[in-house]
Amino acid sequence: MTYYTISGLIKRGLPILIITCFLAVGVGQIMGAEEHILVSWPTLLIMLPVLMKIGGDTGSMFGARLSSAFHLGFSNNIKDNPVIRNNLIAVLIIGFVSIVFVCIVAFLIDFYRGGHTPVLLLITVSACVYLIDVVFVYTMTIALSFISHRYGLDPDDTVIPIIASLGDLSGVVGVFIAVLLLYLL
Repeated sequence: MTYYTISGLIKRGLPILIITCFLAVGVGQIMGAEEHILVSWPTLLIMLPVLMKIGGDTGSMFGARLSSAFHLGFSNNIKDNPVIRNNLIAVLIIGFVSIVFVCIVAFLIDFYRGGHTPVLLLITVSACVYLIDVVFVYTMTIALSFISHRYGLDPDDTVIPIIASLGDLSGVVGVFIAVLLLYLL
């Protein structure tokens, strides 16, 4: 099994890790540039790490399922495959439940600290962020899965780390877009 050699893993993994490092630096720069928004909404700051991770984590779960489908030979009929469709529905439900749970926890923390942020506002902001995550991250998950499979790369090695980083990026950008769309400044 020569595919899983140390040098082969490094050769295939290092470029992906370099890409994800640049994405992480970009996310940090965006957060630093819009720090005033985060400071003015402390409850949003509490929710930010989770909002960043939900899209990437559920996208990575979906990417792992797509990778498994490719490994099992379902690459020709991926649109009509009930296993893939059911996995997509499952990760959508997981993400939505996670967002509602985070909103409730953030609301309770804010209430305990003496804040007055309405829970409906938190759910609205989170839903906007999750919608942006779903559209961007899941589209990229499908595209990267097909591209990596087509070029003979292991989708598990390429899709999951890149999607996790893209989820962070879309989560942060989604928070600031939601704040602007809802006129919360």
